[in-house]
Amino acid sequence: MMAGSLTSLGFIPWLSKAISSSLHGMNWVLVLIILIVFYFYSHYLFASSTAHVTAMYSALLAVAISASVPPMLAALLLGFFGNLMASTTHYASGPAPVLFGSGYVPQSKWWTLNFVLGIFYLVVWIGIGSLWMKLIGMW
Repeated sequence: MMAGSLTSLGFIPWLSKAISSSLHGMNWVLVLIILIVFYFYSHYLFASSTAHVTAMYSALLAVAISASVPPMLAALLLGFFGNLMASTTHYASGPAPVLFGSGYVPQSKWWTLNFVLGIFYLVVWIGIGSLWMKLIGMW
């Protein structure tokens, strides 16, 4: 519902064009890093992983491919980060409210820890993961 509304109101096409024009002419590696970081941390604005992925995955994949990012690499990394972002907030996925609601982790600690984890994910998946996928011939 949210993803459909964002698209029908023209927000996602506008966002895609704005990002694409901002990144025009940059090296594809830098474009990919910027898109993944944006995709991951923009989940703070969504209460549903499904809505976030539905609204933004295809738009950001199109931007990546238009910037000459290898399509398989872009598709895989966006897919991986569509799953990894499930821990970003206490409302980011189905189990998160249950874990948060138990009271063991305060909201500020949750957001801080997952910001740090996000940096770790970015380094591991974009850095090491991309190199590994290149080594085994996935892209």
